[in-house]
Amino acid sequence: MENIFDKFKKLNLDTSPIGLSIELREPFFCTPIGAQIIGWDNGIHYCFIKGFKEIVFCVNPETCCNYYVYPLAKDFTDFLRLLLSLKTTNAIQQVVWMDKDAFENFMNDPDEVRYTSSEPVQSILQNISSNLEVEPIENPFDYIKKLQKDFPYKEIKFTDEFYNITGLTRQENI
Repeated sequence: MENIFDKFKKLNLDTSPIGLSIELREPFFCTPIGAQIIGWDNGIHYCFIKGFKEIVFCVNPETCCNYYVYPLAKDFTDFLRLLLSLKTTNAIQQVVWMDKDAFENFMNDPDEVRYTSSEPVQSILQNISSNLEVEPIENPFDYIKKLQKDFPYKEIKFTDEFYNITGLTRQENI
């Protein structure tokens, strides 16, 4: 049986306007071992990691929190549902460092509203919604925060390059 990620790929959409550019690029120093990259937004990328079931992760080489890699959705269906709610990966990946007020301010920023209301963004979201039969997720901020709260970050495996660049030891996995 075909999973939703395979169905999504078959749509062959240009999802770069929503921050999920499908391109072949080399992984970064902070891309975990066993990562299957599913999309890029400049240097930030999204992936599944072998050993973590169907969780969708963000890999952020210029992290502004305590982690270079953090979970965003328990599976690809919920990742799409988050996209339908928040309109772009930009909002999804930034929740990790935000409190509720910062999140609300970001989502209501006139530039963000103007961009997420644009025809290219709305067209992609409509295409995803209708072709994959997914609905926006309720309370996206709370959903992401709950997933990230008790996640076992130290179980993510990194290359030697990660530790050489960051100066961290294997016990510190940020």
